[in-house]
Amino acid sequence: MAGESKDGDTAAERRARGIRATGRRRRPRSGRQRAMRVAAWTVAGAVVLGGGSLGFVYFKLNGNIDGVDINAALGTDRPEDIPNGSMDILVLGSDSREGANAKYGSDGGGSRSDTAMVVHVNEDHSKASVVSIPRDTLIERPSCESDGDSSATPKGQKIAAQRAMFNTAYEVGGPACAVKTVESLSGVRMDHYIEVDFTGFKKLINTLGGVKMTTAKPIKDKDSHLNLKAGTHRLNGEQSLGLVRTRHGVGDGSDLGRIQLQQAFIKALMDQVNSIGLFGNPKRLYDLADTATSAITTDSELDSVSELTGLAKMLKGIKSDDIQMTTLPVQYDPANPNRVVPLDAKTKKVWAAVKADKPIPKSATKGSAGDKTDIGGVVRQKGQAKGQAGEAGRAAGTAGE
Repeated sequence: MAGESKDGDTAAERRARGIRATGRRRRPRSGRQRAMRVAAWTVAGAVVLGGGSLGFVYFKLNGNIDGVDINAALGTDRPEDIPNGSMDILVLGSDSREGANAKYGSDGGGSRSDTAMVVHVNEDHSKASVVSIPRDTLIERPSCESDGDSSATPKGQKIAAQRAMFNTAYEVGGPACAVKTVESLSGVRMDHYIEVDFTGFKKLINTLGGVKMTTAKPIKDKDSHLNLKAGTHRLNGEQSLGLVRTRHGVGDGSDLGRIQLQQAFIKALMDQVNSIGLFGNPKRLYDLADTATSAITTDSELDSVSELTGLAKMLKGIKSDDIQMTTLPVQYDPANPNRVVPLDAKTKKVWAAVKADKPIPKSATKGSAGDKTDIGGVVRQKGQAKGQAGEAGRAAGTAGE
């Protein structure tokens, strides 16, 4: 039959899959706080520039991407692969202070996951849920093998911990330990992993031409190097990084307030990408793809242009209004007000909804400390009325690390 491959698949079926089949969980018909969706979109555009430059573009961008073999590192001790057509991606922002990031302070010789989000794409790829995990959440960290890179522990040594901060998982064992910790916490298997660091994030925003945000109140935070007056701004890379890192300049100074700033920024970023007409400007498209692929580290099943293109096909129909933002339900730790602990019953509701491919119910976050911040009145989100800032912020999504 015309268009049929050696294994019997038609061309239409191959296109629908998008991402190569590997025997892993969610490989359906199709196959970003944050950079995930931007990277996928721009890479997809770059590889169709066409002409004699196509080969160069493909191999240049392919060589930009760093990959980590999560499957090999974790083996079979993982949650069940449920083939329901949905996809779960762990997106991390790394806070390493090495190299160009040194001006943001010392990291004590290691790096941690400054931002962590589980992005769940539903079965028909029309909507997504984002669950932000506060970095200061005290959890039971599973036994991870030290990578010896960012930890004082010798490489290969197994490390588990009680009441460990969530972001120490990355510090101890890198991406594999971060994935294992999220899977242990949620019972949800992560299909993919995407990481972006400070410098890569700034370059990405600058190449994009900045992101438009409206602040209802001034934000000044010496630690994040951010100083914004109330009003509408086009934030460059440095300002955008300052916004998503800000915690002491807004609300009660907690990580929970910063999470809401990050999720508001993600929505604005997605709207920006969708509004600038990348395909009508091949140079900007290529520059953005080059920057995006250089800024990220992925799992080994996403570390090529073709795989990111497949992911882009899956995500291209999802707009900012199609995303439900949620913060892991937590309360302040009675023993240490600078830490939070999961509300077990409510947390179970969140992950049960994700596993069942359903929207996260409001009852799962009601009463959570992450649902009580006042950041909704600091950054205006699309369609948010002045007199309804707090409520609209929660309706658009109660979080975002």
